[in-house]
Amino acid sequence: MAGFLKQTFTWWNGNTIGTRFFTWRKGKAVGEDQFGNVYYEGRPNQEGKTRRWVIYKDYSEASTIPPGWHGWIHYRTDVPPSQEHYKAHKWEKPYQPNLTGTNAAYSSKESRKCPHITGDYDAWSPEK
Repeated sequence: MAGFLKQTFTWWNGNTIGTRFFTWRKGKAVGEDQFGNVYYEGRPNQEGKTRRWVIYKDYSEASTIPPGWHGWIHYRTDVPPSQEHYKAHKWEKPYQPNLTGTNAAYSSKESRKCPHITGDYDAWSPEK
């Protein structure tokens, strides 16, 4: 039951029922990346441009799209990495999750220091 509610009311936990239905009707799977994300392409519209989308394996996190698939999904190339022998460039770094908003997020030593409180300020206290 909880899975049905997640699919119905949340988009960040994978695909919703509407997305699943649209993908079933109009999508054609073109490949899968090393994280288990599946990439789809739809039929061309009036301008001849095809719609492209990804169904994330788990949590919807755009930073999990590898560079080759990123280029394909943003129309920088017409050939998906699954149909060519894509090899990452030596300057491309491996995936690291986006830790913003978590306890593991980067913070400098200066931002972790509490400023020294001088005597010119009295903090509110309910006992006073």
